[in-house]
Amino acid sequence: MDIYDIKNAVFFGFFLSFMIGPVFFMLIQTSILKGARAAIAFDIGVLLGDVSFILIAYYGSKSLLEKIKDDPRLFFIGGFILIIYGVITYLDKSDKKEVDEPEIKIPIQNNYLKLLLKGFFLNFINIGVLAFWLGLIVVIGPTLDMNPTHIFWYFFTIIISYFLTDLGKIFLAKQLKSKLTPAVIYKIKRGMVFC
Repeated sequence: MDIYDIKNAVFFGFFLSFMIGPVFFMLIQTSILKGARAAIAFDIGVLLGDVSFILIAYYGSKSLLEKIKDDPRLFFIGGFILIIYGVITYLDKSDKKEVDEPEIKIPIQNNYLKLLLKGFFLNFINIGVLAFWLGLIVVIGPTLDMNPTHIFWYFFTIIISYFLTDLGKIFLAKQLKSKLTPAVIYKIKRGMVFC
């Protein structure tokens, strides 16, 4: 794996960390309400969900990847999957429902295992995440000559970049705690209805 691939993987990790969705807001909200450790536990759960999907996508598409290696025209399948994923994500309004303003409660003690599982399942129930990783593997695999070691390090770099960027968001949210109140986050979430 060359320096270009590493830079590309770092970029993907950074980009994924700023994708607006339920995980993004839950991470910021958890950091503000429950503290940095709780947010890190939640984020580790999210990352475990991503790793699970990467493994499912990789082993589930191995035969397809081998065919793509022999016939580069099939390379467009990955691009097509990513385009479909983007269109569905853009058009999906399922979580943009009107809800009453939540009552804000600050817990006395955090259950880190529960937060980890919450992060894992919040990410894992989103089948669009699997479609994204599948599309990315189908696109990236042939460019890395189907070398399992290179593929492993590429996706490892994405996950680490993702995690480090999330750590930055967590600690930034803690610093901005006075401005990023739960009510402000709630208003931002409501504003997404019109995006």
